[in-house]
Amino acid sequence: MTRKFLLLFFSFILIGAASFAADPLPSDGDDGYKLWLKYEPVADASVKAEYLRFAGFINNASIGEIAQSASRELQTGLKSLLGKNVSVTNLLGSKSGGIVFRLEPDTDLKDEGYRIQLSGGNIVVSSKSESGILYGTFALLRHMQMQCPVKGLNIASSPKVRYRMLNHWDNPDGTIERGYAGASLWKWYELPERVDPRYQDYARANASLGINGTVLNNVNASARFMSQEYIVKVAAIADVMRKYGIKTYLSVYFAAPKTLGGLSTSDPLDPQVRAWWKEKVAQIYKEIPDFGGFLVKANSEGEPGPQDYGRTHADGANMLAEAFKPYDGIVVWRAFVYKADLNADRFKAAYEEFVPLDGKFDPRVIVQVKNGPIDFQPREPFSPLFGNMPKTPLGMEFQLTQEYLGFATHAVYEAPIFKECLDSDTYVNGQGSTVAKVVDGSLHGYSSTLMVGVANTGNSRNWTGHPLAQANWYAFGRLSWDHQLSSEDIAREWTELTLTRNQKAREHIVGLMMRSREIYVDYNTPLGLSRPWMGVHFAPEPWQNRGSRPDWTAVYYHRADSAGFGFDRTASGSNALTQYRPEVQQQWSNPDKTPLPYLLWFHHVGWDKKLSTGRTLWEELCTRFYTGVDSVSWMQQQWDLAKGSLDPQIYTDVAQRLKVQHREAIWWRDAWVLYLQTFAKKPVPAGFEPPKQTLEEVKKSVDIYLMR
Repeated sequence: MTRKFLLLFFSFILIGAASFAADPLPSDGDDGYKLWLKYEPVADASVKAEYLRFAGFINNASIGEIAQSASRELQTGLKSLLGKNVSVTNLLGSKSGGIVFRLEPDTDLKDEGYRIQLSGGNIVVSSKSESGILYGTFALLRHMQMQCPVKGLNIASSPKVRYRMLNHWDNPDGTIERGYAGASLWKWYELPERVDPRYQDYARANASLGINGTVLNNVNASARFMSQEYIVKVAAIADVMRKYGIKTYLSVYFAAPKTLGGLSTSDPLDPQVRAWWKEKVAQIYKEIPDFGGFLVKANSEGEPGPQDYGRTHADGANMLAEAFKPYDGIVVWRAFVYKADLNADRFKAAYEEFVPLDGKFDPRVIVQVKNGPIDFQPREPFSPLFGNMPKTPLGMEFQLTQEYLGFATHAVYEAPIFKECLDSDTYVNGQGSTVAKVVDGSLHGYSSTLMVGVANTGNSRNWTGHPLAQANWYAFGRLSWDHQLSSEDIAREWTELTLTRNQKAREHIVGLMMRSREIYVDYNTPLGLSRPWMGVHFAPEPWQNRGSRPDWTAVYYHRADSAGFGFDRTASGSNALTQYRPEVQQQWSNPDKTPLPYLLWFHHVGWDKKLSTGRTLWEELCTRFYTGVDSVSWMQQQWDLAKGSLDPQIYTDVAQRLKVQHREAIWWRDAWVLYLQTFAKKPVPAGFEPPKQTLEEVKKSVDIYLMR
């Protein structure tokens, strides 16, 4: 993402964004607005009777606003689930038959953890904190929505990560960089006087998952967010978020002392610059007493940063951290950096810049690392930074918005992507040193831990554009709380809460979701291909060989030639593999032993090379491209099998998008096959129908999406 790119990008999205300038109005049926908080009436009479035994009252002795939010949510949920208005009291006495909130010490729980159990004829939700009470309330309502029994109820849960955060790439003009669900939720020109009621529903949805932070603006930040004019606007949003235990953060423009403050420099070691940031942070805390902190993208893709003055990332981050000393805020510094170098391997860039700085960052700083070494690809190996900075807290950055996963027209369930990375073994302290243990602090003893999701929300009525994309928001939240949950369990849970409780229909949908990522990879980037080339990231363009820098072209990444295909990152190539521990290198160093999903990430493979499947590289690529397309037809069939148990509006929406996905899957398949044939000089294998279009015809269809 670069400023130069924004003009091209915005020209692509402005027409679509304009159609969402006003929030769409509610419609008949299920329009997806309620997400997984539908609280549909309990139909089973025996289950309802069991729940009603504990719906006599809600006891909440706390006057805190977060606990009050918990009371209101429980009242809303019980009214909808059971058809009963339940009153709130602050006096308990010897009463039974209700739900009791209890703030109390519990050595087995972290501060935001909760316990739900039966005690004295009541359901008791207890925690050390009001936030824990709120999270426990949502957990209890989830338990009841899924019609689980109350008998023997005893649930205890604590978050494994301290900061669980959404990053919004929203711009001041209402557009969203890499956003595919309408315009921004934040109506900056109306704030602070008018606060959209939708902000509260956004906060509720996040709190229901345990998400406790939100960055409101794009990492390609505008300095205007540091102005008093905008600080009071942010404060109005923060007032809503605070009631649900969510702290508000801002992305900052590193050059703001010059562009906004009028200084001659933004050098982080300059005393005037340091004083400017201290005053700015104090100004923010005056308006937002619980402000969360700053997110920084610096010296990346044209953004200014400390290296402009010969300083390091640590110098820049520590200067900002110093400004937060009187407060409880943090600085999150992104490790997404790479320089324009024809002879370099972008894969290696973050490691080369950040590992030498290990131990040099202020304790208030967390370095935020993308899950893979390139840029949110459909499949990437885990970033080699994980495990190699034991003295510096590293946060995980996942992407929920589908920048490289088909925008809002392809159904791709992302939990398997998240789990694949989190469960990867770095071997840094021997076997079992997983990425998850780096991120949750247990491997290196970090107390400041972070997991981030780049948000996929917009002002589309259903929040995420594609109805099934809601599952990615849900899965991120659940995994940021507990990364040990399985992708399948989360998919089943979300489907039951959001779409249907019919078991057969649910299994069809869960099966579709669990296979969706691999299906997308097959027709889009099989065998370890990557595609972070310049453009809108929508259309297939593997032939792209012109850009303002070499690593903004397609050919830089796939390296197709007459000899073969793929990027050699072994000792005979860029040698990026040496950034991993020997045990990891061993998995990927030999092309004969490298798992096929990562083959082309690390090896330039000959077209006639026989793979473990018994097929040559060319045959295997064609097989993946074609079966990927065929599998989208299977997805359509699975969705149709669930039709009778789905709301008609949601069924139709997804069914139509699956038709688009099938058409675009053919587009991607044909683009790759026809382009690669110019190097491989081989026919499409028997059993597969050759593309009906020529390469030139496909290129013309792609060019349409690149026009201004």
